[in-house]
Amino acid sequence: MLTTSSRLRIQEILSRLAMGDQVTLEERIYINKYATKNQNVSTWLRKASLIQRNRHKSNPIDELLNGLDLSPEEPHSTYNPDQDDLGEWFSGAPSWIRRS
Repeated sequence: MLTTSSRLRIQEILSRLAMGDQVTLEERIYINKYATKNQNVSTWLRKASLIQRNRHKSNPIDELLNGLDLSPEEPHSTYNPDQDDLGEWFSGAPSWIRRS
């Protein structure tokens, strides 16, 4: 659980990150420490990263995907059927999704 002061500090750092402002290494370590333990912080960090990457895009579809948090976590993690094996693509998925 986050204290109010921790939450405010995290949100301030993430807002600077999203706007492309300077964020120190110590602040990034601080954010990652909380992101690994707290799902809310992890989601905030992912959204801030998406906003930073897509700051100059004005495509309404990208804005919708960002608003719904449907974009992939990794910016370059797209499935290529010519080069990727679908079974390997889902290797980190729960057992009910993986092929047998």
